[in-house]
Amino acid sequence: MKNNLLFGSYAAPGRQRLAACDTDSGSRGLLQVNVVSIINNFPIQNATVRIFDSSRPDNTVEEVTTNSSGQTQQVTLEAPPVEYSLTPGDNRPYSEYNLEITAPGFKTQTITGTEILPDSTSIQPVSLEPEDDPVPLDQSVIIPDHTLYGSYPPKIAEAEVKPMEESGEIILSRVVVPQTIVVHDGPPTDSSAPNYYVPYRDYIKNVASSEIYATWPRATITANVLAIMSFTLNRVYTEWYRNHRFFHVR
Repeated sequence: MKNNLLFGSYAAPGRQRLAACDTDSGSRGLLQVNVVSIINNFPIQNATVRIFDSSRPDNTVEEVTTNSSGQTQQVTLEAPPVEYSLTPGDNRPYSEYNLEITAPGFKTQTITGTEILPDSTSIQPVSLEPEDDPVPLDQSVIIPDHTLYGSYPPKIAEAEVKPMEESGEIILSRVVVPQTIVVHDGPPTDSSAPNYYVPYRDYIKNVASSEIYATWPRATITANVLAIMSFTLNRVYTEWYRNHRFFHVR
């Protein structure tokens, strides 16, 4: 669905939020979990995925296993009314579920906050670490509130005119879609924040899933994705991007 690399629109700070969403409306969404090895990205067969409602974390809603492609079947889960995601309001437009993923020879992974929208399919990628991996990784993933719903600080304002270094070139002679971009996970002034190398397609996909609801009309989604792609390519192929070497993300 998405990871923690978010960029762009933020909800206004101080917004009133509800603790839970309305899942008694009869609306449903679908969830598919794709499980691979973090070492070689190979699919993991016979991984067990337990699904819990975030409001009732002790009760298993569903338990499924992955096939030879590392994919579970699509599971039908309760979701709020579609109207919540089509009009502004304080009602959370998606339901949240927690996942526990286990597989022989791999460490158990937990994911908190997988979002399910009505009449939509959510795809949750999972990368499992082998049990004998000498470099331990955090096995808990927490997905924050969607940027259209959560309460986040306002976007950092940027100067309309940015200083340029003398390089002899302002814009590249042609646009070529990059394979990878660098994402700085923190404010531009924080040199201690890590940089992540993210495949371009994954970056666009992650930003879109963080800033767009899948329930929106197709033309609206297309327009937003084109705007995200245009902004990204502008930053990649201008002198400002090459001087600063990264995007800023929350």
